[in-house]
Amino acid sequence: MDSLTAENTSLEERAWEIIRQERAKRPKLGLPPRGAPILVEAVKLAEEIKPSQHAKREVFRRHGILGSSLDRLLTALFYDIMKRLGIIDKVVAEITGVENPLILDPWLRAGLRVAVHALLFHEVDNTSLRALRWGVASLLSKETHPYVSMYYWKVFEKIVEYRPKPKSVEELLEWQYLLPAWFIRRMRSLLGSSEAEELFKALNRKPLLSLRVNTLKTSVERVVRELRREGKNPIVSKRVPVVVKIEGPYDFDRSMIYRRGWIIIQEEASAAASLILSPKPGMTVVDLCAAPGGKTSHIVELMRNRGRVYAFDIDRARIRRMREILRRIGASIVKIYERDAREAPEVLGEEVADRVMLDAPCTSTGTIAKNPELRWRIREEGLGEIVKMQRELLEAAAKLVKPGGRLLYTTCSLLPEENEENIKWFLRTHKDFQLVPLRGPYDESPWLLGTMRAWPHRHDTIGFFYALLEKKE
Repeated sequence: MDSLTAENTSLEERAWEIIRQERAKRPKLGLPPRGAPILVEAVKLAEEIKPSQHAKREVFRRHGILGSSLDRLLTALFYDIMKRLGIIDKVVAEITGVENPLILDPWLRAGLRVAVHALLFHEVDNTSLRALRWGVASLLSKETHPYVSMYYWKVFEKIVEYRPKPKSVEELLEWQYLLPAWFIRRMRSLLGSSEAEELFKALNRKPLLSLRVNTLKTSVERVVRELRREGKNPIVSKRVPVVVKIEGPYDFDRSMIYRRGWIIIQEEASAAASLILSPKPGMTVVDLCAAPGGKTSHIVELMRNRGRVYAFDIDRARIRRMREILRRIGASIVKIYERDAREAPEVLGEEVADRVMLDAPCTSTGTIAKNPELRWRIREEGLGEIVKMQRELLEAAAKLVKPGGRLLYTTCSLLPEENEENIKWFLRTHKDFQLVPLRGPYDESPWLLGTMRAWPHRHDTIGFFYALLEKKE
């Protein structure tokens, strides 16, 4: 046996051990006959409707199981499938021999995803096995064609016998941490293998629910008292003192402090951005890519509702949410434009703003813990287009800033191309701007001194990047 074969054998054994450990943590899967087809239907609809929880809820409502014990079982399985989707699709590709599972019939693809997840990550009882074999095959025959059902039946045996065969350490870690191999490779290169694994662990932990206190209406102390009265154990952030964290879930519909506009759902690292921008009462502020309004509402609070805020976004649904947030907090100084943020200088004119906030659209790699299924939607090959758009937004933002004014560029990405590399490019091409060094509340970036990063594994928040730029007088 040559060294490469020995290494691969070792990787295969370690991958299978990861699966065995995963199975050992779970009770034996008891899936009732009707459960498997309903789950397949939900997984199939989740491709068409985003976010996926809306698809799940619609299917469960249609089958009359909302709030039932079957709802709870299938919900847990559904979210686990979404979290493991990239790994599951690799298995589907291997056992079917297709290059990409997306070329398969969507019903077949959903059925295979459910079967792979159940058989690989669970010990299944005989009832579950019949539901997965017969129940799903019957559904496929009804929704597509009997030949599709026959093909599923044939492939089912391969799933039962499947063993993973990772070809690299990154592919092995993909099984362990449920993150794309390319992302694992990039983070190991950026942080070193040891710290990267701490990051991967953090991205798989369920984060606390982060709430920002609206200081226009109340105080942190009062919100803490109310949360304790509700039976919660609130933790006030040491880095961003207007943020309180609690364990979820939390019933916002029944929450008095939420309905009164005392709290806004916002991550600690996101709330830090407005504090760093530091808008003052009476200023003119432009918030680009503003919806759903977390930073916009915070800017209004810091300005004590005095001055002018112009908010740009193109997502109508997110703008509706922003209007609702601004209404609840009592904001009266915001004018919203449903326009591309790159058009803001044409709409408002140039050199009109004392402060500009640009929280740029990005890969959102820093938010994987909060949005588990996001991990498999991110594609390394699409990074160039995202960076191009970010630089176009930076160009527009720069035109808005008055001499002596400031521009804060942020993303919730962990990738240097979207962060430090963009700011290096900006400073090379805009000699009229200078970097304002940031020394806290998070860590200075070693890849561009003066900029700052929040890290999930170091700071217990989402990943975030900050660069504060000032236009020279």
